[in-house]
Amino acid sequence: MKNFILGLAVLSSVVMNAQTQIIAHRGFWQTQPTTTENSLKSLENAQKLKLYGSEFDVRMTKDGVLVINHDEHHGKMEISETDFKELETLKLSNGENFPTLKEYLKQGKKDKSVKLIVEIKPDKTKEKEDELTTKTIKMIKEMKLESQCEFISFSLNICKEIKKLAPTFKVQYLRGELSPEQVKAEGLDGLDYHYSVFLKNPTWIAEAKNLGLVTNVWTVNDEEVFKQLSEMGVDFVTTNIPDVLSKK
Repeated sequence: MKNFILGLAVLSSVVMNAQTQIIAHRGFWQTQPTTTENSLKSLENAQKLKLYGSEFDVRMTKDGVLVINHDEHHGKMEISETDFKELETLKLSNGENFPTLKEYLKQGKKDKSVKLIVEIKPDKTKEKEDELTTKTIKMIKEMKLESQCEFISFSLNICKEIKKLAPTFKVQYLRGELSPEQVKAEGLDGLDYHYSVFLKNPTWIAEAKNLGLVTNVWTVNDEEVFKQLSEMGVDFVTTNIPDVLSKK
């Protein structure tokens, strides 16, 4: 009987690990040689790994062009206060042109098996956030990528605006201060929190699952942390080492 129970425990652990899927954080850019996060090459690299998805960051320039960049600045230029023509004069560190959302989505469309995890970055005002969100949703619909895209944001306003504009789109909240019950009450689809939040609130993953919410964690670059969260039953792990964790 003891061996039977032990076997069930091991099987349960294996099943949990199998259920945890991998998302490349800003693409797969820690390659040899390295490329640049949020570059077209990093997305292509993630597609070659055949992961669940690849995450990237969307911002809007002063003249309303949607671009891919994590930081508020591109070089010394503040993206929201600079026109695209000026921003594109500075190439990425890997030599690529400063990417637009349209270019990024075109690359994403080349492999429909890899989800595009669209992080819409907060902007300075609700009006700017709403404009950024509306334009992003519009472009994704025009390119017929609705089924391939999922959405995340640190801005609760952006998350709710996405659900308002496209109720069927999957939207997860990033900031980490809301409980699963609060996320559910806001009408969102899941929690995508820093892994430390779930380690401090170990019941949240199970609570989220009971509420029908998706759970994701960022940014897990430690194999032991990955194992711990997998055993807790987290659905997705976002990582800078997708090549390593996808083999676990």
